[in-house]
Amino acid sequence: MTHPVHRDRSLHELEREQWPAPSADDTRLIATALALRHRPIGELTVEDMRLLIGQDIDLPYLLPRALEVLRENPMAEGHMYEGDLLSAVLTANPAVLAGFPELGRELRAIVSGLTGLPPDLQQKADRFLAPRDTDAGRHP
Repeated sequence: MTHPVHRDRSLHELEREQWPAPSADDTRLIATALALRHRPIGELTVEDMRLLIGQDIDLPYLLPRALEVLRENPMAEGHMYEGDLLSAVLTANPAVLAGFPELGRELRAIVSGLTGLPPDLQQKADRFLAPRDTDAGRHP
């Protein structure tokens, strides 16, 4: 079951798991991700979600919010390129997405309706839509 989008609560509050504070040795990516976990979900930008989803952080809470954005604009973009949020969602840990079949079906519907994607994003979409041998053709 997916988690409802609690726009006023942070990932840190929702998950209730204590992550360590960033250390001086942490990369900027790690420090940013740790800080974003304390921001209310409703305040996360497309770029924030792209970054967190790209690191497979708190996917059960972020994927429903990301699909809200993708429903309105499948090519929503953070700081990298048009469609970078979709790219992050398509390449997120497939086991997590498989655990939320309703999100998988919705994502398939969104992706299936897209045309004229850039080649790299089209490859990711094709891989996502392709039948998988490991699950006898079943998709999330």
